[in-house]
Amino acid sequence: MRFLRVVLIIGVVLGALFVGVDRWAAGYAENRLADRIQARQGLAGSSEVEIHGFPFLTQALSHDLDRVDLRLRGVEVMADGRKTRLSELDASFRGVKLNGDYSRGTAKSATGTGLITYADLTAASQTGATLSYGGAPGKVKVTAGVDVLGKTLTRSVVSTITLEDAQDGKGGRIVRVRADEVPGEGIPGIEKLVRRKTDFDRNLDSGLPAGLHLSALTSDESGVHLTLDGSNVVMAGS
Repeated sequence: MRFLRVVLIIGVVLGALFVGVDRWAAGYAENRLADRIQARQGLAGSSEVEIHGFPFLTQALSHDLDRVDLRLRGVEVMADGRKTRLSELDASFRGVKLNGDYSRGTAKSATGTGLITYADLTAASQTGATLSYGGAPGKVKVTAGVDVLGKTLTRSVVSTITLEDAQDGKGGRIVRVRADEVPGEGIPGIEKLVRRKTDFDRNLDSGLPAGLHLSALTSDESGVHLTLDGSNVVMAGS
């Protein structure tokens, strides 16, 4: 009985040591991956990574991770050659296969959400327009200055923001903003001039990790909310 008690105590101690080492290794890997992503993206904000599943060490040795959650704040993506800032980007990667030196991972599937604030949309508008909430889901208010007969007229329109298939032959989805109505006010060509400032498209898909795409969007007081999903998604690189 004494021998069994000693064996049991040793087993508990070794088990606790293994759990401690495993959690330390998981934490170390999470921090390294977060640092790599932050450096690659040039983030001014923060990045957090959480690796799920136990034990971590056996997953790492087999180069297969069950699930990895990523939380980014202040990430910039390239949209039509111009940086667009996402205030929030949260993604969950499942079935992650790591390469030989652990510098790159490809997830079998991924889902996520993102948020672009109106301030960031305004900064990325390229037309000098100011964007704000349009009073209903899927609506934004666009305000811009329009030059007419030597005078600058400020006009605001309520626009619908939608997700459309890109027509450039490269695939992907584009964010499209179109004014619902532009009052003509009896000025010839005024609607066309206003729409040049208020209507625009942005291809955000091109700035996301390979394999991750926009699947839906809506708007509220805080900004435009994005829904993301994809398969064979590249989640890390050198």
